[in-house]
Amino acid sequence: MNFDAVILDVDGTLWDSTELVAKAWTKASKECGIDKVITKDVLKGLFGKTMHEIADALLPEATQEQKNQIMYACVYEEDRVLQENKEDISYPDVSETIKNISRKIPVCIVSNCQKGYIDLFMEKNNVTKYVTDTECYGNTGKGKAENLRILIERNGFQHPVYVGDTIMDEQACNQAGVPFIYASYGFGKAENPIFTIDSFKKLENILN
Repeated sequence: MNFDAVILDVDGTLWDSTELVAKAWTKASKECGIDKVITKDVLKGLFGKTMHEIADALLPEATQEQKNQIMYACVYEEDRVLQENKEDISYPDVSETIKNISRKIPVCIVSNCQKGYIDLFMEKNNVTKYVTDTECYGNTGKGKAENLRILIERNGFQHPVYVGDTIMDEQACNQAGVPFIYASYGFGKAENPIFTIDSFKKLENILN
């Protein structure tokens, strides 16, 4: 199949930040009056949702005001811990593969993350100049399907493909009319992807 762009998910597809983010959520919750330990395994089942959906799932006992405070504090704490982190939390060959693919077709990123999160990923992996465009929930307040449509229209892509690791990614692709490649090494499941990859590097074989 001839694709004219590849659009990537972040969490569970490019890296696994759940351990760092779990610590950030736990600290932020405690600072806002809710003493609750949030684990990376719990987050793996929620990543792919928007920040507001994650807060609703993690903190059903919290008021909306508390959730808003925790989300604000968590974004700050996430940025801090990710910026300071020296460990490579990306999946094998991610940076090299993005660079290689970008020589053939545009590489873009669309995620349900907060503003600045994609930039941190690109900075940590030295791939900023290889990524053509990005979009996220934190920028638009819209879900993944709509953000896919926005980015595709903005760039004039005719035959893009999306790579993600959850059924939510696949459903967003179905809504946006975009073919879906399933990263089976990530956090979730898929039902009917056009391809399945068990390592990120194998994406190169599909896009050749």
